[in-house]
Amino acid sequence: MDLDTVLTLESARERAEILRRELETHNYRYYVLDDPVIPDAQYDKLMRELEQIEKKFPALVTPYSPTQRVGGKSREGFVTVRHLTPMLSLSNAFDEGELRDFDRRVRQALSGENVEYVVELKIDGLAVSLYYEDGIFVRGSTRGDGETGEDISENLRTIRSVPLRLRRPVPRLEVRGEVFMSKRSFSMLNEAREEAGEPLFANPRNAAAGTLRQLDPRITASRKLDLFTYGIGYSEGVDLPEHIAVLNLLREEGFKVNPEYKIFRNMEDLINYCYHWQTERFNLLYAIDGLVLKVNSLPLQERLGATAKSPRWAIAYKFPPEQAVTRVKNIFVRVGRTGVLTPTAELEPVRLAGTTVSKATLHNEDNIKEKDIRVGDLVLVQKAGDIIPEILAALPEKRTGAEKVWSMPAECPACGSKVVRAGGEAAARCTGMACPERLWEELIHFASRNAMDITGLGPAVISQLLSAGLIGDPADLYTLHYDDLASLERLGSKSARNLLGAIEKSKSASLSRLIFALGIRHVGERAAKILAGRYGSLDGLMSATPEELVNIPEIGPKIASSVVDFFANGQNRMVIDKLIKAGVNTRSEREGHSGGRYLDGKIFVITGVLEDFSRQQAQELVESLGGKVTSSVSRNTSYVVVGENPGSKYDKALALGITILNENEFKKIIAGN
Repeated sequence: MDLDTVLTLESARERAEILRRELETHNYRYYVLDDPVIPDAQYDKLMRELEQIEKKFPALVTPYSPTQRVGGKSREGFVTVRHLTPMLSLSNAFDEGELRDFDRRVRQALSGENVEYVVELKIDGLAVSLYYEDGIFVRGSTRGDGETGEDISENLRTIRSVPLRLRRPVPRLEVRGEVFMSKRSFSMLNEAREEAGEPLFANPRNAAAGTLRQLDPRITASRKLDLFTYGIGYSEGVDLPEHIAVLNLLREEGFKVNPEYKIFRNMEDLINYCYHWQTERFNLLYAIDGLVLKVNSLPLQERLGATAKSPRWAIAYKFPPEQAVTRVKNIFVRVGRTGVLTPTAELEPVRLAGTTVSKATLHNEDNIKEKDIRVGDLVLVQKAGDIIPEILAALPEKRTGAEKVWSMPAECPACGSKVVRAGGEAAARCTGMACPERLWEELIHFASRNAMDITGLGPAVISQLLSAGLIGDPADLYTLHYDDLASLERLGSKSARNLLGAIEKSKSASLSRLIFALGIRHVGERAAKILAGRYGSLDGLMSATPEELVNIPEIGPKIASSVVDFFANGQNRMVIDKLIKAGVNTRSEREGHSGGRYLDGKIFVITGVLEDFSRQQAQELVESLGGKVTSSVSRNTSYVVVGENPGSKYDKALALGITILNENEFKKIIAGN
């Protein structure tokens, strides 16, 4: 639908509601049923139309709109909320005998009743409670102490399988579920953290818990959490006889319910089912650490009641950990994108958690020393969260004297550059920018939108360029010719010319983008803008001393040390020389105005649509001149820049008497007039 046809508030309201219902349906099919019926591009088109309507008519924005899943602000902390019904924890059974004891207690307490159990998978995640009023999501919280939990509503909104609106307006409903992270997402998150030298999560449950307690919902949204619901804590307008009916109701209201549940009327079949999942669990896409048994009848659940901590009508059967003993044949290092050297143990192959394991990450040198792992040792291994092989401990009592102590190499095994380890960090790093082991991801970063923004230079093209030997570092991109690109697979004449044009255009990228593109450790977009504004040229930055750098606001000792070390590396200086000779811009356009810092201390807020600048471009200009752009208007705001269709920020600026600039006035200030 063309937004120009939305002429009145009422017609916009009707269209927005149609779009929300349609997007909710597609969200449900994609994230709950795993059965999408439209391509991503069509979904994105519907979402963009809704965003445009809500932007033009802010009064139409609702808390349950699909556009409101990710908030833009970080919180300072979490507040505590009380559950309508306590979230009790389950008692555990660790073997067949304890399961039979549970069944005997249930049948004795319900003498003469026909008892059947529902058995569900026990998801390895974090228990949460979701509260709805009249079918609208109001808040969500952690289990906490069972009586109260932390309000994590904004983070739960980012999970696509959490419905923001139910299919019917149930007056009040408190739903219980388990937030989890898939095995793939868990592995990818830990790989990224290892690359960055950050502590790893021990298992998917810890990863999910750590993600849900992020103060910035945007971080939570980036980690791809999911949710299975399994029960109702409190309800009004709902009267159900069985737990199976609860699961069916949850599914009908749009919740994701794990399909692997089953009803049993005798313990023999139930116990065999538990043994089945003890091995079958390794084929799931998510981690489970056991199964949950529940009496199916809700009236019988009520009769059985609960202790102070646990219900008497349910129990968790916990799988025993699977471990094995094998030998460390060798220890080698892998080099990641950020240059982190990760020691990895080569093991004698051993069967573990459904697969054959022949390698296990050792994370860093400190971990090896702490566990005293040596080449030739017999070691105890398991899979963290049934996913990542890890060495729990060495078995020194089994040593023969032939074992060898291992230490981190002083030079990168891939390129020979010096290996350094910053104070206070566990990670050792290669300092070479053109290291072949990290080059592929380095080039992806260099060409990315927020760096040099080379459209068309994606992972597949970079792989082909590297395989053909056409590039050996980022600077080689600027030596490519049409014949080089046209010879690549699936890159036709037009694509080759477009890519050459994008590479040529990137030469004029701002200095801050170039600094960010270089991939200097700890230097993100914000730090790159600050450094570009302070020094005005790459040459000036390369000559900076640690003492100078740490005196710059927001540039601490870590960034200062990383910048100095980066430019001290001969390999990096060689790449930079090649970039300069290729004609890549290395100077700030605003260098001539008071050292580029004449907006120091000025705080800008931008509202509405600017004609000649995107919001990001305007922000980059202000920050390159020493100013700061914030998202909210306060008495500390220096200027509010107003474009077309400004929002409430314009009204607040008027009320506070803050200087308001139109786009032309903004251009004059940027130009130093």
